[in-house]
Amino acid sequence: QVQLVESGGGLVQAGGSLRVSCAASGRTRSSYTMGWFRQAPGKEREFVAAISWRGGSTYYADSVKGRFTISRDNAKTTVYLQMNSLKPEDTAVYYCAATLRVLTTNIEDFGSWGQGTQVTVSS
Repeated sequence: QVQLVESGGGLVQAGGSLRVSCAASGRTRSSYTMGWFRQAPGKEREFVAAISWRGGSTYYADSVKGRFTISRDNAKTTVYLQMNSLKPEDTAVYYCAATLRVLTTNIEDFGSWGQGTQVTVSS
């Protein structure tokens, strides 16, 4: 198992930018695909972005494509989500997750989760 801790959330105005980070510890030598998910109040948790073990492949939800960028630094065992042109509808708790499956967007494939970090976008 790998342990995940998110950080970097906060309050930002619409149109602004924010970067959230996810630090991994534990069995970090395994080839994990990493993902970001989010959950807004009253809504189900949804996929945002995923990145393959070596970072060569990424996948994004249509709602964030062109605005968000996922990246990873395996030396620091950290995954980042750079969020630009933020909108009020991006407001949610953002969760980092890990899976041993090859690049996937299926929430059920992710077995390790962080505690989440709140991102609030004001209009």
